[in-house]
Amino acid sequence: MDEAVKTLLAVLTLAASGLAAAQALQDPTRPPANMMAAITGPAAGPAAGPQLQTILIGRAAGGRHLAVIDGETVRPGDDFHGARVARIADNEVELVRGRERQVLRLVPATAGASGMSPVRSTRGQ
Repeated sequence: MDEAVKTLLAVLTLAASGLAAAQALQDPTRPPANMMAAITGPAAGPAAGPQLQTILIGRAAGGRHLAVIDGETVRPGDDFHGARVARIADNEVELVRGRERQVLRLVPATAGASGMSPVRSTRGQ
């Protein structure tokens, strides 16, 4: 075999092995497995409802507030699948649908903590 062909085959083999190794890498931002088990329980299946993925808050006074829910970027006042984004805080986002509100947390305090509940009305008070 020609020396150039051997070199090319060696380079391709190394590149292919590098790609295989890269696929095995874990997400460095994902919490450790033992922490996730404590939060979601040992037999957690796919999550029901929207999942809060990221919150970005500008440092300056009155800075921009953004959140990413199910891969979609939202701001306060935006519509997200029939709900209004009422508030974006450091660790949670509040969605309002009619009289119901849903609080999405980056790390839920307990399993099921982000369920729907009625919103208290301040009318007539």
